[in-house]
Amino acid sequence: MKVIKSKSVVKPVLLLKLYKEGNTLLVIDNETTIRFFNNDSLSLIDGFKAGIEHKDYRTNVVDFSQDQYYLASLSADARESRLYNAKTKKLVAKVDRHHGEASCVAIDPLNRFMLSGGDDGKIFAVDVKSGKLMFTLPSHIDTINDITFSKNANWVATASYDRKISVYNLVTMTHKDRLRAHGAPVMKIKFFNKNKLISIDKDSKAIIWNIHTSKVITRLQGIHDEVRQMVISEDERFLFLGTHLGYVLVYDLNTYEAISTRFIKMTSPITAMEFDGEKNELIIGTEDGFLIYYDIFEGLEEIKNLLKNKKFEAIQDEIEKNPLLRYTNVYELVSNLWEKTLEKAKIALENGDRSRAELLLNQFKDIPSKNKIIQKLYLDYAQYPKFVDNARNNKLALAYSLANSFPVYKDTKIYRALETKWKTSFAKAQKMMLNPKTLQSAKDMLMPYRGISEKTKFIQELFTKSAIYLRFRESISKKDFKIAMQLIKQNPFLTELPEYTTLMSFSDNLYIKAHDALAQEDLHTAGKLLSVLKDFDDFKEESLEILKDIEVKQKFYLAVKSNNMADAYDAMAQLEDIQETPEGKWLQDQWNEDVSIANTYAVTGDVIGVKKVLEKYLNINSKHMSLATIFSWCYISQLENAVNNRVVQSSIEKGVKNYLSLFGETDQIDNFYETFKEYYPETKLNLELLPKGSQSRWRPSMIMRSILE
Repeated sequence: MKVIKSKSVVKPVLLLKLYKEGNTLLVIDNETTIRFFNNDSLSLIDGFKAGIEHKDYRTNVVDFSQDQYYLASLSADARESRLYNAKTKKLVAKVDRHHGEASCVAIDPLNRFMLSGGDDGKIFAVDVKSGKLMFTLPSHIDTINDITFSKNANWVATASYDRKISVYNLVTMTHKDRLRAHGAPVMKIKFFNKNKLISIDKDSKAIIWNIHTSKVITRLQGIHDEVRQMVISEDERFLFLGTHLGYVLVYDLNTYEAISTRFIKMTSPITAMEFDGEKNELIIGTEDGFLIYYDIFEGLEEIKNLLKNKKFEAIQDEIEKNPLLRYTNVYELVSNLWEKTLEKAKIALENGDRSRAELLLNQFKDIPSKNKIIQKLYLDYAQYPKFVDNARNNKLALAYSLANSFPVYKDTKIYRALETKWKTSFAKAQKMMLNPKTLQSAKDMLMPYRGISEKTKFIQELFTKSAIYLRFRESISKKDFKIAMQLIKQNPFLTELPEYTTLMSFSDNLYIKAHDALAQEDLHTAGKLLSVLKDFDDFKEESLEILKDIEVKQKFYLAVKSNNMADAYDAMAQLEDIQETPEGKWLQDQWNEDVSIANTYAVTGDVIGVKKVLEKYLNINSKHMSLATIFSWCYISQLENAVNNRVVQSSIEKGVKNYLSLFGETDQIDNFYETFKEYYPETKLNLELLPKGSQSRWRPSMIMRSILE
């Protein structure tokens, strides 16, 4: 692969982030020098130095917010993580509460909070505006190696040295699951395609997960080096992995197959990656301080020109150089041309016109992979005249035997005619066998097929299970498709009947119509079609899943129509796809906006202000955990204010007891308690001995004006 453009920043590149607005590329090096480059010219636009040197950067030790206002970074000694306002260059917050070192940081896509992970397995969330600790995520029992958010910021996942991945729902503020399948520490994780996650461990084993079901979809093959960074193309078609030895591996995220395990080779470890979706460019940052751009479809213009001149061998050479060209529209034209040419050649060979076939295929003969197919085709068709002769002389056993030996014959007109004759004879025989007077005629009709193994089993079953056939026909006429499918599963001979073909076409049409209705948001029609389709084994699981989603969507739209916000938000919590609807986006934006306002009151301990802003959400079950998080934060602020104002010890102790009875023992109250003891060393308060509630059991009816009361 050729380098499009490059630039040296001298020091190891730790973070690359492309901002489409302004066409700007952010680059952060290991000394936390922040630079903004023009993405086209790589000319420097702006920047500043934070002066924090990172010696160990295998994890994400820096991050930058989407709104370009905030910088997150570990300290040079990794004893704490810090949040800076990138505009004022002032420290907003620091997290020094990890037992051991801080290990990684991340800022969520909505610029709400910074997460700090540490060697102690804890993950703290700090409000980016106030710098206050908002909440903590479920802990691991070992070092946090990576933190990642879904694109819509609904989910966050954390990867740990304990070999587990924790998935947390940021909409409901609830722990979704802990994923277990890795045999080594999980080092890197990334969300894609709404409900999927990729994880890579220290032994270079990669797993694709479905986060909704918490099940493993597949395991990627071909990784033989430590993966340092990964990025996914904007259309989520390709996964690029950058390794310690400087290799870039590419995977197809539709098939999960490796496209290339040596797509690019760098001379230095890869330490940062970004993808420009508009230009289809891969941007790589290296440990030796270079930014390097690559066109992932390098050679596309060349194959366009070669196609015009029908130089197929040269096109294949270009594909060998860059396998991603197989995924372009131009290569699809080449593939279609090959397929059409091959079909025409087969027809010529069927007609005994080998010279015509050779004339058609000669343009591809210099391509080794195609030539192999061409030569095999010529060899296979050497026996074709014998196959035709047997078919025309009704030597069916011999004809079918040749077709099984040379599967290419099954695509010919002669073979299709044989199959049509078989199905017609089989259908006639099944009707004749129901009448004792014509039973022998039915046997005689199928006699020529007795020597054909794949037909004999159907014939035998037909004559021994006539009652089943009658029941099968009856189930179809009564539209009892569940019974029909059970009979097919138990009696394979039914698949040879015309009724079966009709039934399968019916189910396929139902499937197409149901998805058309879903695309048009016609949930009523889709629901009716899927209720029928769920009786077909091939569509059962998917239909039941979609029917559940339709039920939730219908509940949502009904709730919106009747202005029942409680049911609407509860439905959104059940089905994430609802948030992609215009109504869902509006409601989620409204919630995010209100939470942002409420947080400004929470940071000062103003419970009345928080309650007033969030009043309309208090009766929504799915929001209770989120509300508990905000109110618990607000009460911590009250306790902190009380210490700062030197309120009497007994009042603060009462506040701590109240907090524990409402929310249980949290990292926030533990941290406050340490501060409290510094200012009130004579306290005999012991958190372990006090009764405790929990955030999951908290309800709005428990709201207190002051935690000290």
